[in-house]
Amino acid sequence: MADREPLAFDRPEWHAQVDEEIVDPELEIVDPHHHLWQIPGADYVLENLWADTGSGHRVTRTVFIECHAEYRDDGPDHLRPVGETEFVAGLAAESEAGPGARIAGIVAYADLRLGDLLSEVLDAHVTAGNGLFRGIRHAISHPTHPEVLTIPGRAPSGLAADEGFRSGVRLLGRHGYTYESWHYHYQLPDFVDLARSAPDTTIILDHFGTPLGVGPWATQRDEIFEQWKIDIAEAARCPNVVAKLGGLAMPDNGFDWHLADCPPTSDEVVAAHRDHYLHTIDCFGPERCMFESNFPVDRVSVSYHVLYNAFKKMVGDFTDNERSAMFSGTASRVYAL
Repeated sequence: MADREPLAFDRPEWHAQVDEEIVDPELEIVDPHHHLWQIPGADYVLENLWADTGSGHRVTRTVFIECHAEYRDDGPDHLRPVGETEFVAGLAAESEAGPGARIAGIVAYADLRLGDLLSEVLDAHVTAGNGLFRGIRHAISHPTHPEVLTIPGRAPSGLAADEGFRSGVRLLGRHGYTYESWHYHYQLPDFVDLARSAPDTTIILDHFGTPLGVGPWATQRDEIFEQWKIDIAEAARCPNVVAKLGGLAMPDNGFDWHLADCPPTSDEVVAAHRDHYLHTIDCFGPERCMFESNFPVDRVSVSYHVLYNAFKKMVGDFTDNERSAMFSGTASRVYAL
């Protein structure tokens, strides 16, 4: 993280200032994007996940997304990320017997440039995942101004165009696994080119391509949004791309709710974010969209029950089938849950 105050993921008193009645509490939810980690003083493990997913909405299943946590301390470097899958698979086994949402899928990390070694890593994730391994996220997020970002990406410039990387993305498709990317708004054209280079791989777009709103981007919101709309429409023309709807409450998006005395209400979230959500749904269609929490990262800005209230309000005038697709059906299909 950049040289800023550490993020406060656990803020019960702050979140408690906004307590809302749950909108449409019987609607089934599959949350396809959350993280788990053990960090001294900031753990986010099964009990924390259940506290959030059990806060009023009917969340039945979830999908874990890699976050560079719990890697193995020894062994070959290319296999160290398998430690994260082992860690999550253990928590998923606990979730099977518990009262809360079940962790039903794991998206892990592998360096897709590994060439011949990549299949070994995928096989290790399959074994460690106990039937839950679904795909790989090797983010292409390259920050041009990492000094202003709270959570700067780690990717080198040009990763999406690297032929070795693209070969890895194509290999995932041949094995029936998904590829997932987190990146920034100015990288959306690179993402589209990557998706077109691997038409047989299901490719998942995280967090709307992260439209930034801090540092040099803070004064360019209108210009960024207009170009972003064009780029999202172009991404939607790739039939192998699926969009996740969420992740706009990260500090780097520039809404600064994490700095406010009181967290936002669901109506405030709707007012700030609606245009991004509805444009993406319009471009991709509900059958290629899935609402995501991105917890606990977005938890620094909004509580789980308020966030999902906002999601439900944004699409309140959609049909039952369309809402069902975006809240559970698309995720269940894409991740074969």
